[in-house]
Amino acid sequence: MTKASLLAMAVLTVLIAMGLRWREDRMAAQPRLGLAARGKRTVNRWVTAAAIATAATLLIMGGLHWLRLSIG
Repeated sequence: MTKASLLAMAVLTVLIAMGLRWREDRMAAQPRLGLAARGKRTVNRWVTAAAIATAATLLIMGGLHWLRLSIG
């Protein structure tokens, strides 16, 4: 179960980060940023994606565990 949750968290983090980048690209054109500002925005995107993926994984795996206990 631990390997499954780690794999789910990694996959969800990448997918959510891709979605967040797509959302940023669709927003209004932003001025060109320096190297530090781009790096900060990238780190912020990945941290946000990891936090969302963690919450989603907890809900998914917790729900599956609850179903297994309530059925069996």
